[in-house]
Amino acid sequence: MLTRVAVLALPDLAVFELGVLVEIFGYEREGLPKYDFALCSYKKQPVRTHAGFYVSPEHDLDVLERADLVAVAPSDNGQTPPEPVLEALRRAADRGAWVLSLCTGAFALGAAGLLDDRRCTTHWRHTDRLADLYPKAKVDPNVLYVADGNVITSAGTAASIDAGLYLVREVHGSAVATALARRMVVPPHRDGGQAQFIESPVAATVEAPTLQPLLADVLASLDQPHTVDTLAARAHMAPRTFARRFRAETGATPHDWLTNQRVLLARRLLEESDLGIDAIAARAGFGSAATLRHHFTQRMSTTPQAYRSTFKVRSVA
Repeated sequence: MLTRVAVLALPDLAVFELGVLVEIFGYEREGLPKYDFALCSYKKQPVRTHAGFYVSPEHDLDVLERADLVAVAPSDNGQTPPEPVLEALRRAADRGAWVLSLCTGAFALGAAGLLDDRRCTTHWRHTDRLADLYPKAKVDPNVLYVADGNVITSAGTAASIDAGLYLVREVHGSAVATALARRMVVPPHRDGGQAQFIESPVAATVEAPTLQPLLADVLASLDQPHTVDTLAARAHMAPRTFARRFRAETGATPHDWLTNQRVLLARRLLEESDLGIDAIAARAGFGSAATLRHHFTQRMSTTPQAYRSTFKVRSVA
């Protein structure tokens, strides 16, 4: 059952994600479920938003005690919430309420210990910090959202919509979630993950003490059939010695590094050029469209065609 929804507002509140929660759970639509929606803050204090204005919640933490869903909107100030807030989050999770964090709201759940031994996510810019602060959390930097038991975490901004619709679908069924998505004029489900949105341009320079000149040459000739043996020969090393040195200086195997650079080049060509998939596969060094699709989908969680349809730079007449 999901009838009572309580949203926790923390200082430097992100407005868009709060609006998503209001749109999904705080706005009554004929023919769709209605929720008892409450916005709360610690001691009912006015909360400054990241846009500079304030919101004044009508409720304190008491509403968290009886909510079927406790949602934590993102906060940009990086501070750990007061202990009474963390205790209220723990109690909500312990009694089986849904606990949903949007974007950086995951840090509040981490501080409360709710991410320990759970799969979770946040915006891709903050996943490394979340993993560093809460090493017991199983942070997945790729997914748009993830549910582990009654705890749901989402990536940034629009992924808040994905996570909210997922919860509606889990509780009320696909028909209700689809109808709600239509009212909101958004897709009921998006394929892929965060990987396709992460800014990862092909490196202009390579930080590698002894291999930097070689790797710079490789980046300029990704269409060539590079292998460990050919690269080792150019570095005047035995293949095994080269592989060890490569991992020590780059943190990756030669094959993994080379494949990643080729995928990054393919991304740029899909965004900025009108080349066909076969031509992009050749230019990036994959040799065939099938090989490109395999590695691209594996690393980006979406196909080259779907990526292009989303991110292609189109000229304006």
